[in-house]
Amino acid sequence: MDAVVQWVRTSWTRRSRGGVEATRRNAVPVSFPLPARAAPLTQEITVAEADGFEPREGLSRPTYRSEVRLRLADGRLRVDLLASAWGMPRRHRRPPAVRLAEGEWLRWQINYRFVGMSGGAWLYRLDTLNLAHGAVPADTFLGEPTRFIDERAHIW
Repeated sequence: MDAVVQWVRTSWTRRSRGGVEATRRNAVPVSFPLPARAAPLTQEITVAEADGFEPREGLSRPTYRSEVRLRLADGRLRVDLLASAWGMPRRHRRPPAVRLAEGEWLRWQINYRFVGMSGGAWLYRLDTLNLAHGAVPADTFLGEPTRFIDERAHIW
């Protein structure tokens, strides 16, 4: 299955919920240029408050994590984003799976609040899945997606 997957995961604490730090967090891009590698490809970019919101990139070939379910049927790629079992708020009603034709791509955003392990401090995360069916140019995810699913919720 030829898919190009880009995860952009931005994480922060209460410190970046307002003021100057929130401005820095909100300036984090939701997509980046792809490396010069053929599909299938998984690119993970983590952007954390602890790193000053500087992007850190990792590549693998191919890993479709348990957070997304992919299936090829009738020439279309069926994409289903699985919400984290640990993140809040709970999503009881979820969008249906998306079907992509060759060359089409999807941006799916979902956010979470997690309870921290030490002292119960909250950690927040915005996950952006950019996913294309088949090989695409390096600048594909910088444009407008064929499909956009927005599952961002108020995470106080």
